[in-house]
Amino acid sequence: VTGIATAYMDSIPMVAITGNVGTSLIGRDSFQEVYIAGITMPITKHNFVVRDVEELADTVRDAFRIAASGRPGPVLIDIPKDITAAKCEFIPKGKVEINETYEISDEELQTVADMIAASERPMIYYGGGVETSDAGDIPSAHTMMAIGCIPDTEPLSLGMIGMHGTVSAAWAVERCDLLVCIGARFSDRVATNTKRFAPSAKVIHVDIDDAEINKNIGVDYAIVSDAETFLEKVMPYI
Repeated sequence: VTGIATAYMDSIPMVAITGNVGTSLIGRDSFQEVYIAGITMPITKHNFVVRDVEELADTVRDAFRIAASGRPGPVLIDIPKDITAAKCEFIPKGKVEINETYEISDEELQTVADMIAASERPMIYYGGGVETSDAGDIPSAHTMMAIGCIPDTEPLSLGMIGMHGTVSAAWAVERCDLLVCIGARFSDRVATNTKRFAPSAKVIHVDIDDAEINKNIGVDYAIVSDAETFLEKVMPYI
């Protein structure tokens, strides 16, 4: 369960397949029966309990699609013992394609560009969302999840941010007047004191998951998008 929770917090796509007692014994407090779907519900994107072997193949396909789409994360498939022993005709299907688009209006892009243009000491704080999008000249600092997106030898790279990060990153957060957060979530490892984090800065938050907006840090402007789409679309405005 801890591994699933870690994947959930770090936005790692994962499909966990668990076994359970036979369908006729579910709900009877049978030997080694565990309601794993309920236990893991808060730490998964979705849970499946397969009660018909005819649905197993499509369930597995759906699980991998859900795990990899949007903000990636873990999905759990619970398979009762009798379903693991049952047989059916397997019908091959093509690979599930994930084609997601995120619309960002010209007005939103212009607002971000204007905020950057008006700032004197802008800084980018980016996380695993940049790594997931495979997207990579403003000084920037990264979370542990985004190590390697920009080489540490890059002159504008300030290294890792947060309690285990560099002095230069902490110094920049303290003194910047605009903080652009891309694909990160202001975790307690980064914003150890949410009331003092980037105290002089306006904050722009770009994230694929709108539930992360204003969750840990109040922001001045937000855009719901994956990192690659945002960066590609905003560059012509800057």
